[in-house]
Amino acid sequence: MDKKIAEMAERIRSLREMEELSKEEMAEAVDISIEEYEEYEGGKKDIPFTFLYKCAKQLNVDIIELLTGEAPHLTEYTLVRKGQGLPMQRREGFVYEHLAAHFKNKSIEPFIVKAPYFPEEQDRPIALQKHKGQEFDYIIEGKLKFRHGKHVEILEAGDSVFYDSGKGHGMVAADEKGCTFLAVIMKEESVRK
Repeated sequence: MDKKIAEMAERIRSLREMEELSKEEMAEAVDISIEEYEEYEGGKKDIPFTFLYKCAKQLNVDIIELLTGEAPHLTEYTLVRKGQGLPMQRREGFVYEHLAAHFKNKSIEPFIVKAPYFPEEQDRPIALQKHKGQEFDYIIEGKLKFRHGKHVEILEAGDSVFYDSGKGHGMVAADEKGCTFLAVIMKEESVRK
């Protein structure tokens, strides 16, 4: 078992128990089966970002606390130099760099995302995920094949997409060099109705 995954799983379990929530309640809150939840909490399976995001919301903590064990503490500003964001690897090959990890009470989660190119992904349907809120993605380099529901778009450097992330969405690199993009996830409570 990967040490970082085991540590995150243990933090989720401990926080769940502190909140006096059952595994069944957590599985329902994060919208997965109890069996899948137990695999994540047991550290038996790599933990995807969407699962962490939903757990953090349910457990009333910042996602950074689940990732690192430390609560964000800055309240006026946070500066992140190029290449110095908090690294996360939450989906096969994808590398996320969190750009505001130490800022407390964030209304958004900003990331630089590096998506690798996999030839086998080009002709099959893009897997969908969802989390409440909205998301903005801006392509820095390469091409990204983006799917929202039944709509599929090819985005290139300089293109952007803003969408309801509570609906099924997914993406894969569409360029052999991969794709780098800025992803800004707006939390549900930050979205005006």
